Amino acid sequence: MCGFSGYFGTVRDGRALLERMTAAIAHRGPDEQGFFTTKAAGLGHARLSIVGLGDGQQPMSDATGDLTIAFNGEIFNYVELREQLRAKGRHFRTTSDTEVILHLYDEMGEDCVSALNGDFAFALWDGRRRRMVLTRDRMGVRPLFYTRQGERLYFASEVKALLQAPGVAAEIDPVALDQIFTLWAPIAPRTPFRNIYEIEPASLMIVQEGSVSTRPYWSLEYPDRDAPPRHGDERAAAEELRALLTEATRIRMRADVPVGAYLSGGLDSSITSALAAGMAPGGFRTFSVTFDSAEHDESPFQLEMARALGTHHSAVACGEGDIAAVFPDVIRFTERPILRTAPAPLYKLSSLVREAGFKVVLTGEGADEVFAGYDIFKEARVRRFCGRQPGSRIRPHLFRKLYPYLPGLRQQSAEYLFSFFGASGATLDDPLFSHRPRFDGTAATKLFYSGDLRATLSGYDAAEELAARLPEAFARWHPLHQAQYLEARFLLPGYILSSQGDRMAMAHGIEGRFPFLDHHLVEFAAGLPPEMKLKGLVEKHILREATKDLLPAAIGRRTKQPYRAPDSQSFVGPGTRDYVQSALGDAAVSAGGLFNPKAVAKLHEKCSRQPASGFRDNAAFVGILSTQLWLTTFTGTGICNAKAA
Repeated sequence: MCGFSGYFGTVRDGRALLERMTAAIAHRGPDEQGFFTTKAAGLGHARLSIVGLGDGQQPMSDATGDLTIAFNGEIFNYVELREQLRAKGRHFRTTSDTEVILHLYDEMGEDCVSALNGDFAFALWDGRRRRMVLTRDRMGVRPLFYTRQGERLYFASEVKALLQAPGVAAEIDPVALDQIFTLWAPIAPRTPFRNIYEIEPASLMIVQEGSVSTRPYWSLEYPDRDAPPRHGDERAAAEELRALLTEATRIRMRADVPVGAYLSGGLDSSITSALAAGMAPGGFRTFSVTFDSAEHDESPFQLEMARALGTHHSAVACGEGDIAAVFPDVIRFTERPILRTAPAPLYKLSSLVREAGFKVVLTGEGADEVFAGYDIFKEARVRRFCGRQPGSRIRPHLFRKLYPYLPGLRQQSAEYLFSFFGASGATLDDPLFSHRPRFDGTAATKLFYSGDLRATLSGYDAAEELAARLPEAFARWHPLHQAQYLEARFLLPGYILSSQGDRMAMAHGIEGRFPFLDHHLVEFAAGLPPEMKLKGLVEKHILREATKDLLPAAIGRRTKQPYRAPDSQSFVGPGTRDYVQSALGDAAVSAGGLFNPKAVAKLHEKCSRQPASGFRDNAAFVGILSTQLWLTTFTGTGICNAKAA
């Protein structure tokens, strides 16, 4: 796992430019740097050495010198691919997975990406064809951004590298901001930076002679709801799932350095840790976050699982003051406004892993999207059930079963629950039915927009743009699969894998690996009948069945407790950080031009009085604070141009 930067087109003093760009992302690859330049293109690389420690330096060229690659991530099936290529007469000079890509491209051209099983982004300079090939992995684990300046294209693993290129400035894209304040993340390829974009997951970009073409090479698909089931036998499906997950974990243990795991105490990370520990006879390391607040802390389950596996376990404590202390750094690394503080503890966790001498960790990320683990899937099912009998006074009581960790809901009336969860007036054939309550609740934060920003965004609807991006087949899928697609295709790469994943880990030079996002496993799970994933209101049913022998009973039976962290209460009360007062003060808010200073002041005062604020106030507070910090960090003054993009 590394970081890279580059350009296509004629630039002045390309080597010096690459040095500046690569230095801006040196945290991604603290082990060494390398550079490649020609008259037409250049590549820079910051390396985190994990595979091929002594011979995997980049940028790497093939024996002819015609092909050169800068690569971020890992190809987990590189051992098998290398043997296949050797059987065709190919000769290898290194032990790295990087060289495998070069040979595979020489054999297959850009279609080589279809043979890769991994988390990757790379830029490959094809000197014979005088073209640059840019691509990302299927699920969007590894990032890749680009911008065009006249005839030149600049690209990099993080935006902060692009800001080193001539003519590239940091300005807010108000449409992207509105998408974040509705959907939690921009709709790719848009980013919060005006005129800076990201390569979408599972996409190829080819730049040649001034032309730029982009196409997908893979897509997440589900069967038509009326199609015969692909997997009708639950026992056989569970056995196949176990085999796929075991293999996905096995190949993600490949490294020339030690591999550990994040252990939250929930089902997914416990399964991953159990499988990995069984493949590490010399002992295994696990790492966790603990919280001062009982509402967020899962340490008893973490310790129980660590004892059951016999792992060497370490934890980092995260209190409210700790979140406030690192939050400006979180925004600098995530490079976008966010609505929750959840990335902050993960930033601290990756620091702990680095201090322990590790560079690689497995995580359980992706299981909720792949096997329908989130509360939103159960909530949508109950909402549909209630929507079919809107006059029922019995059905809304089911909402109380959804959130046992939110005791306040258990005291509410049926009428309140029916209204609160958006079951009243819901349109059952709305393509965004499952996510409307989340989107509507988040969009309430727009009440704090300034008059100028409201005028700029007049008539724009982020949710409707998302709906317009859905594939044609979406309408034929089962409602559960529709909801899963929205999570896996948009929120997963747009927020979970970026703000909570890659950026927080790579801030400390840590590579996260995700067995549940192996594309073979993802494709298999997409074809499972909905009732095997969400059985009644029991989430991830088939996953529990496939792995029940791996876990203590108390872990295997646990209801999903989503990972959360204290939000607005982290920034108010005694010892409040000076930067919070400054960022939310009238002068800074007015200078930014995005929010109403008086409304922000009232929100700040309300959250200070009521630390246990509700979702809308918390999302608004964190969203506004993170946006103000984004402006200060990337524009330098906190003053931005909020004209329409």
